[in-house]
Amino acid sequence: MSDNLPAIPGMNNGVSSTGSASSGNGFLALAGRTAKLAASALFLKEGMHLLRSHMQANANAAMRLSEMCGQAEVEPQFTSMIEDTSTALTGVAEASGEMVNAADSVDTDARGFNNAHESEYRPGYEASNGSGVRQARPGFYRRTGRRH
Repeated sequence: MSDNLPAIPGMNNGVSSTGSASSGNGFLALAGRTAKLAASALFLKEGMHLLRSHMQANANAAMRLSEMCGQAEVEPQFTSMIEDTSTALTGVAEASGEMVNAADSVDTDARGFNNAHESEYRPGYEASNGSGVRQARPGFYRRTGRRH
């Protein structure tokens, strides 16, 4: 994971502030992981935007070069190779645009999940932490069959 990701409340180097591993299924651990997923998707999206513009600029430059080679009557095989390079660079630019769309979907879905998770489980989390009574670990009731 990139060191450029923003700090996520309740998370500290993969360990939640309560001391349990972030790989747990507690309220803060899940919220932290989905927030990290959304942040990672945004960083990927930024990188893909940069890649797309860079590859498109290179494709345009290669196309201009191939046109100049044609005017200069350079061997057709070399002009063709430059045109092929331009086409390949355009393909990379288009593919990175598709990655931007995919990263945008991941970001949107992760944020939507986080919002739904927050609204559904935050009240119970706050009530359980405010009660002062030690609560069962997340998933305990599913394993014992006591609650459905």
